[in-house]
Amino acid sequence: MAAIEGSLADVSLADICQLISLGRKSGCLTVTNRANFGYIYFEDGRVVYSFVLNRPDRLGEILVKNAVIQPDDLSRAMEEQGKESQKRLGEILVDMGAVTSGDLEKWVAVQVQEAVYHLFTWEQGTFHFKPDEFPDRTQVLLVALSTDGLLMEGARRVDEWSVIEREVHSLDLIYKMTRDPKDADEVELTGNQKRLLPLLDGSRTVREVVEESGLVEFETGKAIYELVQAGFAKNVGEKAQADGGEDEIRLQEHVRLGQAFYKAGMLEDAAKEYRRAVELEGSEPTARFHLGLIDLKTGDAEGALSHFEAMPEEQAGELATLRNRALALEQTGRHAEALETLRRGEELAGRDPEVILAIGISELNGGDPAAARATFFRYRDVVGKETPSPMYYAFSTLASAAAGHLGEAISLGREGLKAHPTESSILVNTGVILDHTGNHEAAEQYFMRAVNSGSEIPPQAHKNLGDQAFRRGDLSAAQSHYEQAVKLNPSLGDDVFLKLGHIAREVGDADLAELFLNRAVELNPNNEEARAQIADLSARS
Repeated sequence: MAAIEGSLADVSLADICQLISLGRKSGCLTVTNRANFGYIYFEDGRVVYSFVLNRPDRLGEILVKNAVIQPDDLSRAMEEQGKESQKRLGEILVDMGAVTSGDLEKWVAVQVQEAVYHLFTWEQGTFHFKPDEFPDRTQVLLVALSTDGLLMEGARRVDEWSVIEREVHSLDLIYKMTRDPKDADEVELTGNQKRLLPLLDGSRTVREVVEESGLVEFETGKAIYELVQAGFAKNVGEKAQADGGEDEIRLQEHVRLGQAFYKAGMLEDAAKEYRRAVELEGSEPTARFHLGLIDLKTGDAEGALSHFEAMPEEQAGELATLRNRALALEQTGRHAEALETLRRGEELAGRDPEVILAIGISELNGGDPAAARATFFRYRDVVGKETPSPMYYAFSTLASAAAGHLGEAISLGREGLKAHPTESSILVNTGVILDHTGNHEAAEQYFMRAVNSGSEIPPQAHKNLGDQAFRRGDLSAAQSHYEQAVKLNPSLGDDVFLKLGHIAREVGDADLAELFLNRAVELNPNNEEARAQIADLSARS
């Protein structure tokens, strides 16, 4: 199925979901409705995740309100997650023993279902389905829900809500109990109605009742509607927006919309919303931080630095900001500043293996392989019996080799490939070291494995295969690999364009040769060999 899009005024969301389900398709269905935004992820036609802007992820609060976990458990889990943990909140709660994995999946499924049901109520807006796009599995827990079941329940709720919203037409409405149901004869309240009784006190909005009760919006609205119809509660007004808060509301709206677009991988749309937020508040930390991340993803390290530096001092000093600022400094060649920034992060994080690993990489990039090698040993000590990350093996092999320990470097590479057999960065770096030791045949096998690994192919793998072919005189193979390398990274380096220029001269294409050689000089104005060949071509013309 190709990407499809259209208007909800022409095609209902339920019809689109049914089409995706019948076709057993996988991908992301994005839905927009004025300033609101949501998406539904499918895998083989089943719903695996859903999110709606302005319906914040309240998993922790829902677990507390429904007595699944204790408030202290939630506080400790959120504190742990705040330490730059790579784990989801739910995972942390399971690891703590506060909740079973089965209960966690049950309540995550409830969240996903409620988000889908909410989207089914939208009659205006647009939709866009992008196949084979999935959420970040490190950030969200996926479920597997029958689309047919969701459609049936969603249709029932849409019909029922059309009646309920005649009374509960806004989450800012305030309700108050008018008489105690205990005083009425033969009245049996539902569990949800009983839960709401102490909350309908004439001061809380429906939104606040939802948050405090642990119920979802539909259940809350239905219970209030039934209590009103039975004469036990009434609407006593609506909460007004605070004076002078319009700009703040607009600011938060842009930030929330930016967050939703960012999570969906729609970086261009996210950047637009974040830029609108900083137009209203120049130092807005969430917008500035994510604009920095987007610039890093798109290769604008200087732009990323400008955003990180515009953040308030408190947020600029947080670990996540420091690590990304260090990455931007690395990319601009400011290795000493990057290392200093990471050391500040280490003061916050303590023996955090990811920070220690980043320090080692920074030391290596800064030209101090001996220090990097020592730091990688420290990283290995901290992770203990856990399997080190692919990045550790990729960079520790280079550090050991650059520090003169070639045997150690090769052993590290081979060890890394036992743990991560298809990791292209380990394959390439180990191959480079083998090539340096004269074991060209083994090196070539590593480079070929990297090209065929199925993961993201590093351009350096093709560059190295091109060098090997060039060395043995197979200019056709060398040209093919070099062209693949520069296709993946047009700024790979001056050496590859110098060799492409040499190959073009060998086959008699002077114009192409001059083009490649000029590119080599653009990348490195000090490439004297490229300049000499350009001069020779001019003299021959």
